[in-house]
Amino acid sequence: MATSQLTASSISTRNLPSFEGFRPSALQFPSVRIGTLTRRSFPSLVVKAATVVAPKHTTVKPLGDRVLVKIKDAEEKTEGGILLPATAQTKPQGGEVVAVGDGKSLGKTKVDISVKTGAQVVYSKYAGTEVEFNGSKHLILKDDDIIGILETDEVKDLKPLNDRVLIKVAEAEEKTAGGLLLTEATKEKPSIGTVIAVGPGPLDEEGNRKPLSIAPGNTVLYSKYAGNDFKGKDGSNYIALRASDVMAILT
Repeated sequence: MATSQLTASSISTRNLPSFEGFRPSALQFPSVRIGTLTRRSFPSLVVKAATVVAPKHTTVKPLGDRVLVKIKDAEEKTEGGILLPATAQTKPQGGEVVAVGDGKSLGKTKVDISVKTGAQVVYSKYAGTEVEFNGSKHLILKDDDIIGILETDEVKDLKPLNDRVLIKVAEAEEKTAGGLLLTEATKEKPSIGTVIAVGPGPLDEEGNRKPLSIAPGNTVLYSKYAGNDFKGKDGSNYIALRASDVMAILT
């Protein structure tokens, strides 16, 4: 059987008069270049850095229920003394409160900010707006975005605020039901744990606290992808989440 071979040199647009729409001069490609991102190729791509406050401004006064927190420096070394590169340093989720707003009104009740200046706090990972002020990084965030007060280096000492709950996560199963040993990668993240501490509860429409139905010592089942994860110094895993993310109490 005879065969024929097509090569790039054997195909010409001159030999294809009925396909003028495919001539090289008629082809249009997006303006994307390797190694370069142009506005035309990614129109919605926006990269934001911390807002820098000019030196002429000497103070930052949060308004309403907002709080100004001086961000704690990221750890530059591991506990074993190994120096970490900037890309491997864990983004801190804590800092010192340096200024607070006047609070907010609920109905006829004026509600003060739940933290005071000088308090060491832990906040939600993606909360607030980062501001560089007086040579240091700060975060302006809402009072409700603060998870709790932590005056020590032990996460188990966290005092949750508002409707937050601190839970010690149950250890993952080491083996399958058939006795096979599981690796760290194959261990399923548990959604069960023991309540360590609870906040005073959320505010109702009149500004009164509504106590939580969860108490320290309860074993609970919680939503799998909720909250903020923390690692204790003893290697235990903890999670801080809203009470509404707790689905059941186990007995």
